[in-house]
Amino acid sequence: MVSLNQQLKRVEISNFEVENQIVFNYFNGLPIAERSDKLLRAIYIGVLALMEDRISAFLSKTSNELGTELESLKMIFEMKKELFYKSAIKGTLAEDEIVEFLNNYFRERKLNDKAYLIGNTIGTLSKNKTGDVVCEINGNPDLKIVIECKFDKSIRMGEIESKEIFTRKTDTAWSQLIEAQANRDARVSLIVFDISLVDNSILRNFEHVGYIPGVGFVAIINSQKGDYSNLAIAYMLARDIALNTKEVELDKNLLAILINRIIKDINEITSIKSLVQNNIENNKSILKQLEKSILLMEFNQQYLKKFLEDGTLTKKDLLDYYYGEDIKDKYRIIEKDINNL
Repeated sequence: MVSLNQQLKRVEISNFEVENQIVFNYFNGLPIAERSDKLLRAIYIGVLALMEDRISAFLSKTSNELGTELESLKMIFEMKKELFYKSAIKGTLAEDEIVEFLNNYFRERKLNDKAYLIGNTIGTLSKNKTGDVVCEINGNPDLKIVIECKFDKSIRMGEIESKEIFTRKTDTAWSQLIEAQANRDARVSLIVFDISLVDNSILRNFEHVGYIPGVGFVAIINSQKGDYSNLAIAYMLARDIALNTKEVELDKNLLAILINRIIKDINEITSIKSLVQNNIENNKSILKQLEKSILLMEFNQQYLKKFLEDGTLTKKDLLDYYYGEDIKDKYRIIEKDINNL
């Protein structure tokens, strides 16, 4: 039945039939167009499971002790949990399930929306794949919601008011929402976390569903229990905003971000007092802190001027403002000169 084509690196199966009620019931409930894709996915997941010693040992141990139905249910649960926590594939499985849930949800609600998995394609930003799922509202490719899936405890909240530009660049909920929206040219962005793989800084702010004004939505799901209700709530809120948002002369939320950032950086200057009348190394630190503050003030004023002139900032502008890469490059040259004094 099974042969291997070594030249093409392909598994070839002939006269393949399966007589199993569970398998039949599953495929019988699928649309015809989806059956081939689901079969390939089932084989892939099954091979991964057989490669795991723990699951293989489990199946061997229970095959003669449990009834067929109980064995099947337990196998599905254990395999899903085992695969989910494998870092190399849990993200892919999560994205697939989110797309499947959303498209089923759209059909149930009789919405003409469609979710697409596009995480492997580059967006409008150079060499950037941020933005795993794009949802087209009412079939309109120009009216999109982008969803970033982050099943990763290393992703923190990352408020822009407390962002330290001179530290190493790391992904945060803030940066991923802004980046996804800019990269996929979407109207609204949404980031999804799993309750078992989310940092406490995010849970402190959002237990179920949250909204960061001017940035995007946060949804906490429980994939192991199949509970995606928070995703549905966040999506419908995002959908309302996408359908009803109108341009305004001045975006007060963005103005608040800019002003709060300026206040934070001004407060940094007061720390210079503690360095006065110390040794040479401390004086160098004073110079560095002064140069940082001067650069930051010029940097903030540049974006504030642009904001007041245009009444808003593009998502690309906001992303550049969040990371501040240009100002880092300028400071490296100044820091080197100070160290050589």
